[in-house]
Amino acid sequence: MPKCDRFVILTILMNILLDDSGIEAALERLADEIADSIPSGCPVGIIGIRRQGDDLARRLMDRLPTRGVGDVVYGSLDITLYRDDLAEIGPSAVVRTTEIPFDVEGRFIVLVDDVLYTGRSVRAALAAIIDLGRPKAIRLAVLVDRGGRELPIQPDFVGVRTNGEDQHVTVLLRETHGIDRVEAGA
Repeated sequence: MPKCDRFVILTILMNILLDDSGIEAALERLADEIADSIPSGCPVGIIGIRRQGDDLARRLMDRLPTRGVGDVVYGSLDITLYRDDLAEIGPSAVVRTTEIPFDVEGRFIVLVDDVLYTGRSVRAALAAIIDLGRPKAIRLAVLVDRGGRELPIQPDFVGVRTNGEDQHVTVLLRETHGIDRVEAGA
């Protein structure tokens, strides 16, 4: 089967959960909920899990000052070395940089990821953050919660929930794909 035919078939099988305006609306709502949850006068750190969580974290960070959140800093976190399947991945693991140019100690941290599924990536991210210090609190914001947790981890802020954990979710963001869209399918 030619490549273009496979692409058409896959596109037909995918359901669009969020288009570009849906992602923008979800980010606006997430920013409102995050701003409402931050204790008065508390410094805030927005940390995105690499790769796409950091793009979403930047977008959320840009929205918080317009909601009265003053002391906001941004960082990105690579969780590769904290993964519980690192031994299985072995030499094919791609280690990226962690860039958290601020002290997490005493900060209200908002951890951002694109999709929450088993909870293992978030567990790895929590371990990495705790290695850097003791934040005042850590809250989890995700664009998509697809269910299927293997660990007792739940998001505090959710853009959209899928109706079945058996669905595969693909998040496309303009920073890396040139388009904003969330797709789900079998």
